[in-house]
Amino acid sequence: MLVGSALRGFCQEAAKVIAQSPPRLADRTPVLLRCRAAGSGDVVSEMETHARGVLQGGQAAEDPRIPTLVSVDGEIYLDLLRHRLQRLAPTRELIPPPADAPALASSPMVFMTTPALARGLDRPDPFTALARSSDHRQLDPAGPSQPIRFVHTAPTRSNSGLQTLVAMVAEVAGQRPEALTLADVQAHADQVAAIQRHVTRYGSSTDELARAMQRNGTFWASVGSVYESSVVAVNASRQGDQDPLKAVYPRATYASTMRAILPQAPWVSPKEKQAALLLIERLQREDIQRLAADQGLRPANPAVPPSRVTAAYGADPRVVYDSLRAPKPEVVEAIIVLWRNQAKKPSRVALVVDSSGSMKGEKLPAAQRSLQAYLAQIGPRDTVGLFDCDNRLRPPVVVSGGGAGADLAGRFIASLEAEGGTVLYDAIRQGRDWLRSTRRPGEILAVVVLTDGQDNGSRLSLEALGGELKRSGFASDERIGVFTLGYGNQGDFDADVLRRIAESNGGDFTTGTADSIRRRMEDLQMAFSWRHRAGPTPSTIPWRSPPAASAWCCWCVAPEWPCPWRSCRPLASAWPARHCWPGRERPGAAAAASGSMTSASMRAWRRPWSGPAAWL
Repeated sequence: MLVGSALRGFCQEAAKVIAQSPPRLADRTPVLLRCRAAGSGDVVSEMETHARGVLQGGQAAEDPRIPTLVSVDGEIYLDLLRHRLQRLAPTRELIPPPADAPALASSPMVFMTTPALARGLDRPDPFTALARSSDHRQLDPAGPSQPIRFVHTAPTRSNSGLQTLVAMVAEVAGQRPEALTLADVQAHADQVAAIQRHVTRYGSSTDELARAMQRNGTFWASVGSVYESSVVAVNASRQGDQDPLKAVYPRATYASTMRAILPQAPWVSPKEKQAALLLIERLQREDIQRLAADQGLRPANPAVPPSRVTAAYGADPRVVYDSLRAPKPEVVEAIIVLWRNQAKKPSRVALVVDSSGSMKGEKLPAAQRSLQAYLAQIGPRDTVGLFDCDNRLRPPVVVSGGGAGADLAGRFIASLEAEGGTVLYDAIRQGRDWLRSTRRPGEILAVVVLTDGQDNGSRLSLEALGGELKRSGFASDERIGVFTLGYGNQGDFDADVLRRIAESNGGDFTTGTADSIRRRMEDLQMAFSWRHRAGPTPSTIPWRSPPAASAWCCWCVAPEWPCPWRSCRPLASAWPARHCWPGRERPGAAAAASGSMTSASMRAWRRPWSGPAAWL
């Protein structure tokens, strides 16, 4: 079962309980639940990719990567999923309407803030008030004077971010979401941009964003648009020195109903359908629904109370609100485009890459692939400074988004060589100083550090670096966050030092392997910037002749597949599949002569995939 991130904990706990006494098919085959969670936008993109592959050829309906059951964290993304698959199969209803997808749980969208700031947001027009205000005292004359710092997740990947953005547009337009038109969206772009100027960070996960707000305090973010369950979770884990946080319920908000979606599609066999129906029935039973309540969600089964939705955890179990509905899918897509092109805050990121001698072997090529995927997605309003860090400092390579800096980025990545020591502290300060000297008004500023080692040779001590970063951190006007990624095996890097550097400066620390670091870099890219992902499959793809010496070549746009062939380079076109397609030979003479190759040819060349077994 592929679920949105808000249902992650419930699905995982339910799977454990179901495994102890699984339901059985008529032939006595036990039915187990395996869960995988992603942002709701990623769920929609993945299912669209699978559906295209099965319906247009190139992917078997029995492919074990295709989940049988799906869930997204609200009905806007459910409608988008229906809409996008309907475009692939106009005469079929592959995804059921919300009324035919059984509810599992819900969690309304709220504003998370401190009790002292809550009254200013408890009003009929919170988004409109944010658009015309810069200080919380303008929202509540009796409240504290504090700059408004707003956070929400990126609407392209997260349901909570999309619901926030749609509610924002609907309020400033004075319309119900379902009544919004394309003209309404464009007419109110300036008001949406006025609200977005308060944004500190675009998160990739609602719960992670809520935890960061709790950890960093109100000078990092004073208002967060999150799920009610996120408020419950942060208060349940609150440390003694952390302020309690409170849910403020808009008069009209999204209920964020999470449903079990069983596609009526060729990749769901009759046996899988029967197994899925048994699991849905089990997920709605009282014993399993209590697990949803334990996660701070509102169970769909009315016999199970939302036991953690209490005032003690900052929530209101008796709240009454007007439940918003989804706009038309084409309006939703227009709202996303508005955010990307006109309203979203630009970013400036200093990306410090450890290329010391310890990166020899497989580490450096894997890091290069992560960098390539990260830089391929930066938006047209975003800037990245690339810093090569070994035993000496070099001037940064500055790359602009939107494709303009692709050649510069490619040359930087190709030039990385594993040699020398690691003047890590000096390189972090160099990145910070570049941000200070080049920043423009309204930009989100951050330093991202990818390292597999410990500092050796820096002129700056750790304590001195901490002092430097504090002067430009979230208590200052510069508000520069630091994010550290420890790469490789435990012990290769000093996790405590990297965590200390990051968490004391509004960021966080992550450790992992090549795959997990790549995913984390994608999340960070989403937090700072966004670039439109590819749309419908093009009929032809521009052909570039590979180097004569290359027997293999890698044809890809977002090369997230690990391609080891150094002579390969990505195509410039918008091939939609998020895969790398290696070819054993060059296209035929006709394709080479015409300067193009067909999508079918690309599919014929794809590398066989070996991945996880199927799940329900």
